[in-house]
Amino acid sequence: MLKKKQQRHWFEFSSMVALGLVLFLLISFWHLRINAATPENKLAIAPVQFNWFQGIILGLVQGLTEFIPISSTAHLKVIPVALGWPDPGVALTAVIQLGSIVAVLGYFWQDLRQVIGGAWQAWQQKDWQKQEWRMFWGIVWGTFPILCVGLLLKIFVPNYDASPLRSLTAIAIASIVMAILLALAERYPRHQRAFDQLSLKDGILMGCAQALAVIPGVSRSGSTITAGLFMNLDRATAARFSFLLGIPAITIAGLVEFQGLVSGGLTTVPPLTLIVSLISSAVFSYLAIAWLIQFLQKHQTWVFVWYRLGFGMIILALTLLR
Repeated sequence: MLKKKQQRHWFEFSSMVALGLVLFLLISFWHLRINAATPENKLAIAPVQFNWFQGIILGLVQGLTEFIPISSTAHLKVIPVALGWPDPGVALTAVIQLGSIVAVLGYFWQDLRQVIGGAWQAWQQKDWQKQEWRMFWGIVWGTFPILCVGLLLKIFVPNYDASPLRSLTAIAIASIVMAILLALAERYPRHQRAFDQLSLKDGILMGCAQALAVIPGVSRSGSTITAGLFMNLDRATAARFSFLLGIPAITIAGLVEFQGLVSGGLTTVPPLTLIVSLISSAVFSYLAIAWLIQFLQKHQTWVFVWYRLGFGMIILALTLLR
């Protein structure tokens, strides 16, 4: 009885969230269509800088969507556009993610100590089969794919903010495709492997999946959790290792982009906006991590499949109608 009651509450909650998202997007895109007919007015009211309130909202969006497998980059692209704000761009998005890193470091501090300490002991004892040693190098090698892809984009696609890969249509398609893959990963593998069974191979394969996250709509956590499920990891283990694997990549990307913003004089992002967005991102990221870990211990990932499918289909439909 209690289980059925919880399921009913989750269904009601998910339905309200989906309905609210639909109404929000419909109203916002209707507003955008009106503004598009009068570009001179749109240019006149467009904000030059992000203010502190916008920073809080961007941090909230980042925090709630970074670790839940629904793509933080996609939501940081879509929601500001829907609100009539400028596109935060790759740089500000990466910097806000540093708040998420603070949250994941705090939440998984004991796990990190165990992995790093165990790897150090394995080095001293020359025990190359120790589980912490294999997990440590799985994280290290799993970070290389996304760093390589990010570097290649920096070199060969310098104007990535305006790339077709960051368009709303691309985001919609990526969200739909990843929803289908997550559904397959949920439906067919057995999900029996636990955290103490992780290996170097798991880190490398999930790292390759993580590299797909440079495309908005794919979701870093979504791609890695999906890969983990395909590799028969249980849901909570896939999520935990996804978070640990993301620490180096998100930290490096955030620091690089932060350095770029500082050297550019923070012309579009005032310091106060950065501070409040980072705090907001850290707080809501921690809450999202705690919720997701507990959720996946008892539930499947279908709520995220349907959310991503609906999110992508609504955006795709509205962009085609514009």
